[in-house]
Amino acid sequence: MALASAGYVVAAAEYLTIPDTFPAPVVDAKAAVRYLRQHAADYGIDPGRIGVLGDSAGVWLAQMLGTTNGDKSFDKGDFLSQPSDVQAVATLYGISDLHNIGEGFPEDIQKVHQSPAVTEALLVNGAAFRDFAGASITSTPQKILSASPVGHLGGRKPPFLIMHGSKDTLVSPEQSAQLYNALRKSGDCADYVLVDGAEHGDYHWYQPVVINRVVDWFRRTLGTPR
Repeated sequence: MALASAGYVVAAAEYLTIPDTFPAPVVDAKAAVRYLRQHAADYGIDPGRIGVLGDSAGVWLAQMLGTTNGDKSFDKGDFLSQPSDVQAVATLYGISDLHNIGEGFPEDIQKVHQSPAVTEALLVNGAAFRDFAGASITSTPQKILSASPVGHLGGRKPPFLIMHGSKDTLVSPEQSAQLYNALRKSGDCADYVLVDGAEHGDYHWYQPVVINRVVDWFRRTLGTPR
C-alpha cells in the first residue's frame, strides 16, 4: 500500500508452492514479470524499471529473480519475447541458501532442517511417495545450489536491499548476511539492514520507519514514478 501511495504500480503475483517442486515457483515468477512487461502500456508500467519485493519465502523467490537475471533456462510459457529481468530486489527476512537455513540456531532446530519432511527438502526433492522415501536437503548438493540464490552469483546483479531481524528464530539472520557479503564481494550494489529486536514477520516490520525505508530505497534505485 505504501508503494502504491508513493505512485508505483504494484502487482501481487501468485506462484506454485509445495507440493510442486523447484523450479516451478521461479518459472511462475518470471512469467509474471514477462506478463507485466507485455501489458506495460495497459497498466502504466515502465518496462525498464521493474523491482520485486518479498518477505520470508517470497524473499527466496525475489532473490532468485534478481540473481538469475539473463538466465533463460527458467523462462517458460507465455510472452517469451519479453525479458524477465528485474532492476531492483528488496528482501525482508529471507532465505538465500537452502542448505543452511538453521545456521547459527540451537542444535535441535538444526536437526529439524536435516529432516526430509522440512519445507526446503520438500521444495527441492519432493514428498515421500511409493518407492521414494524422501530426501534431506543436504543429500542433493547440486540441486540445492541451483535452487538457492547464492548458487547464481555470476554476472552483474541488480541492486539489492536486504533486511533481517536480529531476533529471528525461524530463518537465521546469517541467511541475509551471507548473500549481502557475497554480492558485495562480487562488486554488486547491496544494502544490508539488521533490524534490532525484530522477529520473523512481527510488529517491527509494520512500523513506518521500516516501511518508509523500503519505499525510499525503491525511490532511489528505480527513480520517482512518472
